[in-house]
Amino acid sequence: MTSDEPGSASEPLSPRSIYSLAASDPGAELVDRSGLSERDLLQIDALMAALGQLRTAEKELADASLRYMDLGETDMRALHFVIACENTGTLATPSAIALALEISTASTTKLLDRLERAGHIRRRPHPSDRRALVIGIQPATREAAMRTVGAQQARRVLAARRLDPAERDVVIGFLEDMAAEISVDGVDWAARSGEPDGPS
Repeated sequence: MTSDEPGSASEPLSPRSIYSLAASDPGAELVDRSGLSERDLLQIDALMAALGQLRTAEKELADASLRYMDLGETDMRALHFVIACENTGTLATPSAIALALEISTASTTKLLDRLERAGHIRRRPHPSDRRALVIGIQPATREAAMRTVGAQQARRVLAARRLDPAERDVVIGFLEDMAAEISVDGVDWAARSGEPDGPS
C-alpha cells in the first residue's frame, strides 16, 4: 500500500488520500481505469491531491482576506473588480460591477451603499453619461488590499515563473481542459436557485 492510498479501517484517512480514486471511486463507477497503469493511477492521485492542496490554500487565503478587510466575499470581489478597472483605465460603473459579479441591479446598489458607508469606495459622475456613475476605490482601502491580500495573491506568479514556456502551455491546457470537464453549464441538478446578495 502506498502512502497516498487509504489505510485500513483502523487508520484514519490522510488529507491527501481522500482525493485518491480508491477513496472516491473504488468500484470504478465514475472513472474508467482501462489503459491506465499503476504508475498512471498513482500520478493521477498525486495530481488530484495537489489540486486539493491548492484549493485549501486558496480558501485559507480568501478567509484570511475577508477577516483582515472585515468584508463579505461579494464585497471583496467588487473591490477587486474596481481596482482592476482602475489599473486598466476602465470605468467601473454599477452596471459593469453587476455584470462582473452576476448580481442584480438592486443587489449592486445595496452592495455599493454598504461599501461607501464603510469608506471603501467613492461615487463620482460619469465623464460622458450624465445618467451614470463611476465607482472608485478609496486610497486607504486600495493600499491595504494591495499590501496584504494583493501581495499574497501575486505570489502565484512566482510558481508560474519557475516553469519554462512549454511547461506553462501544458499547465494552461490542463487547467482549461479540467475546467471544461467539470463545468455545470447545462447540468440540471446544478441549476442556480438564487444569487449572492449582501455579505457572506
